[in-house]
Amino acid sequence: MAGALCAPKLAAADPRISREVFLKSPMEGTAVMAAAWYTHTKGGAMLSVETRYSRSDTVDVAYYRTSPDHGKNWSPPTEQRTSERRPDGMLRRHPRTGVVDPTTGKFIEFFVQGVLPTDDPLEGMRRWNIFYRVDGNHHQAIQQGPEFNAEHAFPGVYTGRSMVMLGDVASVPLVLRNGSILLPAVTTPLTPEGKPYNPTGGYTYTDALVLHARWRKGGLEWSSSEPIKGDPALATRGMDEPTLGQLPDGRIMMVLRGSNDKNPDLPAYKWVSFSTDGGFHWTEPRPWTYTNGEPFFSPSACSQLLPHSNGKLYWLGHIAATNARGNRPRYPVYLGEVDQRTGLLRRETLLRIDDRQADDDEILMLYSLCAREDRRDHRICLQMSRLFAFPNAWRGDALLYRISV
Repeated sequence: MAGALCAPKLAAADPRISREVFLKSPMEGTAVMAAAWYTHTKGGAMLSVETRYSRSDTVDVAYYRTSPDHGKNWSPPTEQRTSERRPDGMLRRHPRTGVVDPTTGKFIEFFVQGVLPTDDPLEGMRRWNIFYRVDGNHHQAIQQGPEFNAEHAFPGVYTGRSMVMLGDVASVPLVLRNGSILLPAVTTPLTPEGKPYNPTGGYTYTDALVLHARWRKGGLEWSSSEPIKGDPALATRGMDEPTLGQLPDGRIMMVLRGSNDKNPDLPAYKWVSFSTDGGFHWTEPRPWTYTNGEPFFSPSACSQLLPHSNGKLYWLGHIAATNARGNRPRYPVYLGEVDQRTGLLRRETLLRIDDRQADDDEILMLYSLCAREDRRDHRICLQMSRLFAFPNAWRGDALLYRISV
């Protein structure tokens, strides 16, 4: 991987991109993020989920809105509780993502949930589980088999010792032509002694995992892939926040978040893995590069692969001009095409979506990405916030970017 590592040359604002405030922060000290999805296989019906934050990794409250017309008009917000005090701790519920299943026409919404004894966000790394809502009913994702239950939902997941969760709203499910729903997730690996594995002492350490769901007898039946493991000597927090796409030859590709948090001398990369058997077994992750083999720097942050009706597969994520340090800088954000023969990023197609401006504090985060294709004009609609996570107060509005491709 020798050679120059640099971001593409930054251009002036591009006329193909528009930006508007989707939801404004209601008050100082609160940051707003938002995501939106179509809820039917045809037409303009949509669901928007707004989440508000005053500290890292904790959703203070969520608001749901619906639209009948592709997001032109939205209903009044309906509050959804995301916390509940219980005798054994604080129940936290974080909305994550949604997908319309083309086989049944049903909309499936996913969220993570767990009871945190002292309400420390890090306790979630031992207690999160994945839940979903379909037809108004809540279910926990649990692998098929007599040995699995609510406390032991998947292989290696034991509530209280380890977890399984969706890392962010960009962890969008991928629906295959055979009807399988692939859900990109992460899990806490365990040592042989049954304790959380964190060889670098980083903030967290995770393996990636793909959960597979098929409709059986009116419900979803779950199974899981093998874990996708990173090398802690190269990615100090393991593999995190996977995003999935399918190539024309049938292979499934996964782009993963890495980190150099505990060793900033390491190059900060995105990582890539491939599956040839429908997402059950995966190649060893390697640094994701441009098609010419040149690597690029990217901070520890989510990204998203997005298939488009024009036949192209796009990637949206951060590319840094110099080596990142852990999570930062979370700017600028780019859109680029994936080469569908190699699964690598086509540098010549990169389009800068947003960046830190001269009057922005360097603490700026362009986060969290959630993209979809508008069914009317086929522009890419990117939901993303301009967040400022100041120590004494968060702030930031949720924005909507429209990108012509």
